[in-house]
Amino acid sequence: MEAVKLEIRCPQMVNGIGLEPDPDWSFKSLLLELDSLEKKLNLSSSVSLPFAKTKSREIYGEKGTKRSSNAFVMRVSDEEFEDSEGENEKVRDRDLVKAARFNCNEFYFSSDDDSDDQPCLDVQTLMNEVGLVESALYELTHEHQLGVKEEIRNTISALETDLMNESEKSSSAHTKVEKYREARREVERKFDVQYQRRVAEGLDNHLTAVQRDHELKSQIEERKIRSDAAHEEAKRREKALQEERLRQEKAKAEAELQAKLKAEEANRAALEAERIAAKEAAEKEAAKSSKANTSEVPQTEASGGPNATSSRVENDKTNKSELAGNMLRAAESALKLERERLQKLKELEEINQSLRSSSNQNFDRTGRLIGRLIRQISGNKDKVSTQASELVKIFNNPHCPQTISIAYFAQKVVSNCESPSHSAFACAHVIVLVTSQFPQAMDLVLAEIHRACIYTVPKHISYTKSAFESKEAYWKVIGYKEDDGKIESTTDYLVRLESYMKLYGALVQWQTEVAGCQNVHGLKEGWAWLARFLNALPANMYTAVALYAFLQMAGFALFRKYRSQFMKMLNFISENFLNALRSQDDPDLRPITSKIQCYLEDKLFLQEPEGRTLHSSLLSNNMAPESDYHGPYHQQSRHFY
Repeated sequence: MEAVKLEIRCPQMVNGIGLEPDPDWSFKSLLLELDSLEKKLNLSSSVSLPFAKTKSREIYGEKGTKRSSNAFVMRVSDEEFEDSEGENEKVRDRDLVKAARFNCNEFYFSSDDDSDDQPCLDVQTLMNEVGLVESALYELTHEHQLGVKEEIRNTISALETDLMNESEKSSSAHTKVEKYREARREVERKFDVQYQRRVAEGLDNHLTAVQRDHELKSQIEERKIRSDAAHEEAKRREKALQEERLRQEKAKAEAELQAKLKAEEANRAALEAERIAAKEAAEKEAAKSSKANTSEVPQTEASGGPNATSSRVENDKTNKSELAGNMLRAAESALKLERERLQKLKELEEINQSLRSSSNQNFDRTGRLIGRLIRQISGNKDKVSTQASELVKIFNNPHCPQTISIAYFAQKVVSNCESPSHSAFACAHVIVLVTSQFPQAMDLVLAEIHRACIYTVPKHISYTKSAFESKEAYWKVIGYKEDDGKIESTTDYLVRLESYMKLYGALVQWQTEVAGCQNVHGLKEGWAWLARFLNALPANMYTAVALYAFLQMAGFALFRKYRSQFMKMLNFISENFLNALRSQDDPDLRPITSKIQCYLEDKLFLQEPEGRTLHSSLLSNNMAPESDYHGPYHQQSRHFY
């Protein structure tokens, strides 16, 4: 560098090579200059130089990547220049090629002389010059490396600065997120508090509404209770008025009947007085004639007198009583109850007849209405209650006398037994519900049943030629129907007998099962019927069918109530009644005998009969009528006992 500072005039070019490079050369220009120098040296020397290059120099980065040879500008301060100069001196000392200081005094150069006429430099001089170039190149490379390192340090510092900035930004963002999260928590807490407050308010409103609803329901219930009480009171008063009206009508009818009886009694008294007067006149006439002929025997004595006549009448009565006792088989208590019930029915019919005659109103519409309600009875609990309520309303109807309504009810409920869709248990349930409010109707219903079927008494009438003109007359007495002068068949009669006995059995078995109602003709009467039946009635076709139908309907309830006592009854039936049927050796009796035997052996009385429990849903379309007997005994049998 000192040589550069000296103001020595020396040749500027040697063999076309500049001795002093341009201080403002770029790195690319420097490389081009070195390449041109190498080419010229190769051309000027006949011996190939060891450092001769066949291609231009290429610069590679630290990682082996090829770098561009574009120019670069290096700016260095004086202090840095001095430091770098000292470092260059050290490098030169370590360099393998010893570079000699270039001295212009060793040559004579003249700017005026032509360069072509000067001798060529020797090889050593050229090598020294090349060493200087390489040293300069090394210095430039080292400086470039230092610059690159400085750039790397600057880049790293910038990256560290950016990293710190990003870290600060991240911390700031994290802080903002935490603040936002805390704010959200606070907002959510406020929302929760607000929601809980709303829930509490809603719950309070709901409880208030429920309490208000309960109070309203309580008020409605109270009003309903008061209304029901008022309705019951009005109903009680109306019932009292009806009873009073009925009592007055009955008293009036009884008064009329008494008047009629008194009139008849007066007529009989008048007739008796006339008879007595005629008798007295005859006696007087006889006394006169006796005076005329005292020796003649009195006519009364010759003929036996009044005592003889009275004796013959008594004998006739005795003979008829013995004959009736042989035909009629029944317990005296049963016959007495039958007479009482039939008498009540007869009195009711007389009262109704007088009411119809004294009133211009037609009560047939009430009878049709009652008949329709009874026909609509099915095995549905709600239907049974509805029909019973409607019938009670009809009984309380002031436009129709209660006696007429009850008479229609008794007639229709018994005649409905012959219907194929008849439900015995449901019909008996309706009877119990109605008669629990009108107990006087039970005896009338039973009287109608006794009139329709004598085995509900129970009683049996045997056939004797001396008592009946013909078998048709006997059949009419025991209940056969006559249609157009023709008596129904035994099959049809047994079917009706069975239906009446099923109704009676279903009626007596209702007791505590009917809630809130009292059956005035319950199991006690059913037990009495069975005892009277087995004690008085003979074993034959009619009594066997009646007994089996009764056991089918009432056996379950009788066993639950009487247990061992009922088992004794069944043992009596097995040992006596069935043996009596078998001893007759009648083929027509075998089916019914087998049915009763199966009932006893299979203990069917332990099973609740079908239809006894009323359903809560409408099953009237699915309910089949009670099974009928279709055995040989339903044919035209003519066996009587």
